[in-house]
Amino acid sequence: MKLKDYPQVEQISSKAPGQLARMATAAVFLAIVLFYTRSLFGDVEHSWLLITAALIGGYMAMNIGANDVANNVSPAVGSKAMTLGAAIVIAAVFEAAGAIIAGGEVVSTVKNGIIDPADIDEPMVFVWVMIGALLGAAIWLNVATWLGAPVSTTHSIVGGVMGAGIASSGVAIVNWPVMGAIASSWVISPLAGGLIAAGLLYVLERSVLWKANPIEAAVRFVPYLLGLMAWTFTTYIAMKGVQNVVTVSTPLAMVIGLATGIVTVLVTRPRIARRAPSLTNNREGVNALFTMPLIFAAALLSFAHGANDVANAVGPLAGVVEVLAGGEIDDEAGIPLWVLIVGAVGISLGLALFGPRLIRTVGSEITELDRSRAFCIALAAALTVIVASQLGLPISSTHVALGGIFGVGFLREYLDQRMAKAVEDVLHSHQGDEHIAEVERVLYTFVNADAETKREMLGNLSEMGHEAVITAAQQRKLKKALKRQLVRRSHLFRIVSAWIITVPASALLASLFYFALRGMMV
Repeated sequence: MKLKDYPQVEQISSKAPGQLARMATAAVFLAIVLFYTRSLFGDVEHSWLLITAALIGGYMAMNIGANDVANNVSPAVGSKAMTLGAAIVIAAVFEAAGAIIAGGEVVSTVKNGIIDPADIDEPMVFVWVMIGALLGAAIWLNVATWLGAPVSTTHSIVGGVMGAGIASSGVAIVNWPVMGAIASSWVISPLAGGLIAAGLLYVLERSVLWKANPIEAAVRFVPYLLGLMAWTFTTYIAMKGVQNVVTVSTPLAMVIGLATGIVTVLVTRPRIARRAPSLTNNREGVNALFTMPLIFAAALLSFAHGANDVANAVGPLAGVVEVLAGGEIDDEAGIPLWVLIVGAVGISLGLALFGPRLIRTVGSEITELDRSRAFCIALAAALTVIVASQLGLPISSTHVALGGIFGVGFLREYLDQRMAKAVEDVLHSHQGDEHIAEVERVLYTFVNADAETKREMLGNLSEMGHEAVITAAQQRKLKKALKRQLVRRSHLFRIVSAWIITVPASALLASLFYFALRGMMV
């Protein structure tokens, strides 16, 4: 769907402050970080390095908000379950809550074991590595956002740590098996997300949307789908969102999720039944049932993202604080509250100031999303992360969400082409009809009809008998009209290209900044 089809989104975005005002607001935030850090550590040796690291951490947090958070709320915005303004407020609040409440009592300063701090003998070299990694990752995220390409922030910081680590100590410092596992996630994540989202949508289409009475089918089927969502998100939050506040084992998380799912089914079934008479008996009526679930999904995904990904912004900063304030390198550094707040506020501010562009790109420009499709994408994102975690597979939540969107789009293309084949069969079975103009009119109407109307029209055409005739040129024209592309390939190629170069690009930038910083200090 083109952006012009979203007047409400455009109206909100047109009221956003201009580029200069947004940059000024970001500068004010960084100035506050500077003065606060200086008030805390002004008398510490090399305090300017710590202040610099805090500024870069705040800058990194804003870039995470501008780029990565879009994946949590874009499907809901693209399907018009909520406005862009509401999505920004909900995401900002829950991202900040996740970061501050569950943002990591203890977080490894070297993400995913990419390098071993013990291999870096000098504390100051470790500081330069962390600052270079943060700056390289932040600038790459900034570039990706400017290009309109949502990328993995985890992969960005992993690349930054790898590049700065190699610059400081050579290639032997890198844990290459871990890097290989991360590279495999470039394929595993989008494929898993795409297949699960497409599978959920296909089941929903067959069980509800293609039925002669979709609302009646929805009353029977949708409560179980909402129960699956409740089970999935409860388990997801227990495993990924609050693990730093309270330890919840996987079996316990799943039992809690199952109980929540059962309660959800029992509560939503009568509510949907009471609401059914007021809904239109078509796809739009069914879509109305997914509005609130999509809002809850956006909020919960944002909370879990804030709890997990704030470490990408401030984990290395916590390492710098540990060294410069404590004087030693530690494999694991506790993140002080003020550092978590810098990350939380930075993520929320970056989303509000610079996030709308990617929200629109992901939510409306890749493929057309309605609420049933958006629901399947959100559910697939949480479900994929849970399954992958239990299988020990490396996975990127960003790639999963984007894979879900592409999976839904390609499923729609497949279903449309299957319908096109059915129309061709009907045309070939109607030889000799002199009313070709009327047949063409009906079939062009068929292209834009919903599934039930398409089935009725095909039935009507089948009853016409062997009367229709159409030239070869007309057949080619009709075939081209039917086999439309429902996924924008330009977006697909741009996003996949950005995914592939994220780690090397961040690594190259981080190594350059490490050498620059080392040159200034030596």
